[in-house]
Amino acid sequence: MKRILFIFLFLIAGLAYLFELDKFLAKHFSIFATIKTAYINNYISVSERIANHFEHERMIRELLNENLELKEYKILYSEAKARIENFQEFINNVELPEVNSKIEIVRVLSYINFDDFTNVWLDKKPEQNNKILGLISENYASGILLNKQGKSIGLLNGNKDCTYAVFIGNEKSPGIVTAADRLDELFVKFIPVWADINIGDEVITSGMDNIFFEGLKVGKVTQIKELPDMKIATIKPYANPLKKRYFYTYKKINHLDTIEPLEENIQESNN
Repeated sequence: MKRILFIFLFLIAGLAYLFELDKFLAKHFSIFATIKTAYINNYISVSERIANHFEHERMIRELLNENLELKEYKILYSEAKARIENFQEFINNVELPEVNSKIEIVRVLSYINFDDFTNVWLDKKPEQNNKILGLISENYASGILLNKQGKSIGLLNGNKDCTYAVFIGNEKSPGIVTAADRLDELFVKFIPVWADINIGDEVITSGMDNIFFEGLKVGKVTQIKELPDMKIATIKPYANPLKKRYFYTYKKINHLDTIEPLEENIQESNN
């Protein structure tokens, strides 16, 4: 029965189209013309809305992709800008002490342990022979760089393993910087008992350990403690390395540093 009804309706629709029944009805019955016009207008409107919807979706996808790309460029721009600003800081603040020295910029990657802000990973290739380098910030001694498990780490001022040689006062009394009880202070230990030091004396690197050059400022003496075998000075450091993302490494170039790479190149060429 359903098949017969479907065939009958199909035949009526076909005959109506064949004999242009819709034109006849539209001509003699205005209501059919109104319905037909409304149907066509609605069909066109709905079609345009659907087309616009898909076009908007396409544009939204394109804008989202462009936005992600622009964000990536913004990050790269910000990083490049920070590097340029730090290079500018390097030019303005770092003084090259010798002709045979090498200064490089290094970036802090992350903390090694979240409970120790004085121990950080650095983006620098580790030095050969486990050589220790000095870290400089704003022309102040800020810590040391060393090799750990094939990676470069920074031990900043205040770290218990961060030590380097210094001079105190005009008499250049020797001592060794090490961590104090507070992060905003440092101790200078192993000062000879005969050393003439005073509160307010300036502490500078001595260069005797071949980590820093002589004369880089460290801080000022705020307290002196005398023991039977040595003096210990508490100093207020100039640098605040815990807030820095970039440092400069100092490396003294000596005769062995220039010979070893040459020997390696000769061996590689012979192989």
